[in-house]
Amino acid sequence: MRIAVTGGIGSGKSSMSACLAALGAIVIDADLIAREVVGPGTPGLAAVVAEFGSAVLRPDGALDRAALAAVVFTDPERRAALEAIVHPLVGARSAQLLAAAPADAVVVYDVPLLVESAGGALGRTGEFDAVVVVEAPLETRVRRLVGRGLTEGDARARISAQATDDARRAIADHVIVNDGDLADLTTAVTALWANLTA
Repeated sequence: MRIAVTGGIGSGKSSMSACLAALGAIVIDADLIAREVVGPGTPGLAAVVAEFGSAVLRPDGALDRAALAAVVFTDPERRAALEAIVHPLVGARSAQLLAAAPADAVVVYDVPLLVESAGGALGRTGEFDAVVVVEAPLETRVRRLVGRGLTEGDARARISAQATDDARRAIADHVIVNDGDLADLTTAVTALWANLTA
C-alpha cells in the first residue's frame, strides 16, 4: 500500500509520519531526500550552483540553505528554477526507495509539495492508494515555525509560498487536523492506520 502524507510547513506532517512509522509503515521522506540530492559532490548541488552562483555555498562547499531560501522564497521564478532542478532528482530517488520496499509493506511517502510538484497534483495522486493531508490553523503553524527559529515574517512567507489548505483538501482522501498536542495527533493517526489497513 502506498500512502502520500502531505501538508504545509508547520502543519505537523513529520510528526504524523513518525507516528505512522511507529505503527509499522516504511516512511520515505521527500524533505530528507531533497537534502540528499543536493549534498556535497552531487550533480544536484552542481546544478544549483550553476543556476544560483557560488553565493549559495557555505565555506566548506555544502549548500547554504538559508542563503538559497532568501533568494527563492521571495521570487516565484527563482523558486520555480530551483524546483525544476530538485523535484526530478527527488522523484527519481523516491522511486528507487519505493521499488526496494517489500511487496506487503505500507509505504508512506512524506511529501510536503504534493500539490505544487511538477506535472500537477492530480497526476501525482494516481501513484498512491490514499492521500492524507495534515493541516493546522495558520497561527498555530506560524507559532511552530517561530519556535524552530524562523522570524514571523519568514514563517508567513514560506506558508504563503505553498499551496492553500483548500488545494490540498481537493486531493485528499483523509484530512487530519493537527491543532492539539502530540497525544491528540497520535490518537488520530492510530485511528487512520486502523482504517487504512483494515
